Amino acid sequence: STLSTPKSTTTPWTPETPTTTSSSPSTTTTVPGSTTPTSTTSSTSSPTPTYTTTLPTPGNSLACAVVCFLPVVTLKVHEHLKLCLSDGSGILIPLVLLLHSYYIHSASLSTIPVSTTTSGTTPTESFTTTSGTTSSSFSTINATTTSTTFKTLPPSSTTTSGPTATSTAVTTTGSESWWLCNCTKAICIEDNIVQVIPVICNPPPKPTCTNGLSPVPVIDEDGCCWHWECDCYCTGWGDPHYMTFDGLYYSYQGNCTYVLVEEINKKVDNFGVYIDNYHCDTRDVVSCPRTLIVRHETQEVRLTTAKPNTLTVEVTVNNQLVALPYKKFGVSIYESGINRVVEIPELKMNVSYNGLSFSIRMPYSLFGNNTQGQCGTCNNNTADDCMLPNGNIAENCETMADHWQVVDPSKPQCSPGLVPTGSPSTTPTQPCKESSICELLLGSVFKPCHAFVQPEKYYAACVFDSCVLPNLDLECSSLQIYAATCADQGVCIDWRKHTNGVCSHECPPGKEYRACGPIKEMTCKSRGQNDTSTKQVEGCFCPNGTMLYDSGVDVCVKTCGCVGVDMIPREFGEKFTVDCQDCICLEGEHGIVCQPHVCDQKKVTCDGEGFYEVTEVNPKDSCCPLFTCKCNTSLCTAKAPKCSLGFEVHSYIPSGQCCPVYQCVPKGVCVHENAEFLPNSSVFVDKCQNCVCTNDVNVSTQLNIISCERVPCNTYCQPGYEIKPVKGECCGKCVQTKCIIHTADNSELILSPGDFKNDPRNNCTIYSCVDVHDQLIASTSEITCPAFNEESCKPGTISFLPNGCCRTCAPVDSRTPCSVRHRKDFIVYNGCRSVDRVDLTECEGTCGTFSLYSAEANSMDHSCSCCRETGTTEKHVVLKCPGGHSMSHKYIYVESCSCQDTECSRPQSKELQNNEKNEKASTLNRIKRAISLTSK
Repeated sequence: STLSTPKSTTTPWTPETPTTTSSSPSTTTTVPGSTTPTSTTSSTSSPTPTYTTTLPTPGNSLACAVVCFLPVVTLKVHEHLKLCLSDGSGILIPLVLLLHSYYIHSASLSTIPVSTTTSGTTPTESFTTTSGTTSSSFSTINATTTSTTFKTLPPSSTTTSGPTATSTAVTTTGSESWWLCNCTKAICIEDNIVQVIPVICNPPPKPTCTNGLSPVPVIDEDGCCWHWECDCYCTGWGDPHYMTFDGLYYSYQGNCTYVLVEEINKKVDNFGVYIDNYHCDTRDVVSCPRTLIVRHETQEVRLTTAKPNTLTVEVTVNNQLVALPYKKFGVSIYESGINRVVEIPELKMNVSYNGLSFSIRMPYSLFGNNTQGQCGTCNNNTADDCMLPNGNIAENCETMADHWQVVDPSKPQCSPGLVPTGSPSTTPTQPCKESSICELLLGSVFKPCHAFVQPEKYYAACVFDSCVLPNLDLECSSLQIYAATCADQGVCIDWRKHTNGVCSHECPPGKEYRACGPIKEMTCKSRGQNDTSTKQVEGCFCPNGTMLYDSGVDVCVKTCGCVGVDMIPREFGEKFTVDCQDCICLEGEHGIVCQPHVCDQKKVTCDGEGFYEVTEVNPKDSCCPLFTCKCNTSLCTAKAPKCSLGFEVHSYIPSGQCCPVYQCVPKGVCVHENAEFLPNSSVFVDKCQNCVCTNDVNVSTQLNIISCERVPCNTYCQPGYEIKPVKGECCGKCVQTKCIIHTADNSELILSPGDFKNDPRNNCTIYSCVDVHDQLIASTSEITCPAFNEESCKPGTISFLPNGCCRTCAPVDSRTPCSVRHRKDFIVYNGCRSVDRVDLTECEGTCGTFSLYSAEANSMDHSCSCCRETGTTEKHVVLKCPGGHSMSHKYIYVESCSCQDTECSRPQSKELQNNEKNEKASTLNRIKRAISLTSK
């Protein structure tokens, strides 16, 4: 037997629990799209067997036609069925059956000798399943059943209902088999009997995924049956927290570049996903994701956060900034809500990133048990998620994450060969109150998702972020990634409005925020396409009543007209001007058609000196410039004259001309010695005159007149000053000629230079006036008297010295032996004087001094001894100086005295004695004057 089958086509497939409707003693099969033909009768009296099965009415159908040379047919129907009918003459009638694509259904076969037909309805059931990166909701269609009856007839006479097919001669061999379309096998039994056997699939049990997500149905390699798989789904967010492919949660604070996922056994050329972390706080304690890197064959895609802790992401391919959507060399990049998605259709995987969080979805059928990196091993077993590059299992994933560091030239401080000693502790030193934002995860806002995705790990990450980095609002990332995972499971949560603005998301003008929007927003170009995806994402979308013009033109339009380079929507038939092109928006494939803008303006001719032609922007039509004549005086040949002092150049332009006419006119100022003076301003003529510029004008010179007056001189000077003429000056000035001294009783004393005068009430105070370098200095001095003891005076001999201050007397005859005498007095040195009187000592007393006549020598014998110091010490005292500063001074302090022999001097003449007396007096006066100056 030979068989001809058309090539089958693969279409979207939905698993469904097989349902069979049967009745005894007959079985009915409803063929989708067929009608019930008239029963066929036989001319013989033998019973005619009827073979029927039941099939549901399909949605999308596939037609198959099979031509068979069979007098008797045994049928078992499954999926794409080929039926062959035989007439009595051996001519076959091809029957086309329209069946549901990839709809797996099993049916039983019954051979009944009695002609029976039944009809019924197959019950259906709706469910949601996840496959790849999109979610689709598939529902079976309630089957409307019809019945078709086939009978065997003898060769002599046959009656058929339906079209007649061309005869085809075939031969068959016993036990020979072949496939009829997909999932249906034909077996030649014997005597030209062919049995059609479908592949029967039993619904597999639904497994539990360790990552907490729902499993997805995956068709088997034979394309007939299906099974459940747990997709490889890894996420990261915050500072940062990771959820491995198998759902193991951990936090890691490294700030280098790491492997998120690579293949253990390399099947794809240059494939891997990597993450670049950085310290996102001032203490360098925690890290945040900065760049997600996807490598595939010849391309390297980088998704980089443009501004820290924001949802602004830049996309580069091989270090070149690209606009979205991007599709090249098997990599597709597009925007999906707040995310940037990198999709590799060949690998059925996608990577999404929004600046705060990332997710990686990969099919288990391609990557199961063949992943390594910080996302772990995808095998639905968390025990080996912390696997090291050498295949060993680390104690925890925080330690494991260190070992997946890669070389990054932008981070020289990171060395993959050196394993860090450990990240600093990020446990808060003080108790931290949980953020109210985190409490939303456990509350009623997210409650609809709790049955699908457990929130505890996301809550722990949120509390960690709010405690370690309380001012960065990083806890929002935990809520965002949890809401995204819920949406992936078909549960949409509108959560941002419950955060009191902390986690709000602002949209650009013309867009509005939606927590649940389509993964790929409908555009003018895609609106006619049948998008079966039901998954949703949050983001900014076009308002209701508008749609996105195109995925690469981010403009919302009400009607799908045209959008040009100016990004302004245009309706069909609308005319407009852009870039000096007259354009029109046309329907169909033409789009925007433009032609150069036409300007209608005459040129102007510029006559006259100084005029030139200029082109200006036309405010009414920016594409058509205005040509006008402008005046430029720099083109004029006439130059302004140079005017004399007091005059300035004035110019005016006659009507209708460009070049000015110049003339010199008075400025209304005074002129003196090549200088100009404004009216009412002072004019210096000489020292002895006060001159001012007036408003009066000299008729002949046309300059203002200068008026002058003699400078008045001062004639009064304060006491002690006299007016003295000054050379080169108009007036004399007061010069000090005497000292003005204010006494203790506030009386005023005027002394000429060199004069001395006692205080009228105190003879111990002396006032003087001294001329020092032409500077008169008034001084006051106090006379210091020697110690005076009245008891050592002869009565009636006490008197004042000539200075009228100190007392003196004739001492009594009693002799005092040589000894130390103490007195209190000021010490003066270099003009500086002690603040208080200090204790001074001196040697005083009588010693054995005599002159005797020697008869033997016939002369006077002299014996002289002096009362002199025998022991002294140095003492220190602080002296106050006239400038206000102090100084330390040493002086000699006599500790002991005694009589010591000395040479007796010869008697002096009277004249020599007087000279010596005068010299001593002069010396004393100089000392007194110095004392008075320093005391002042």
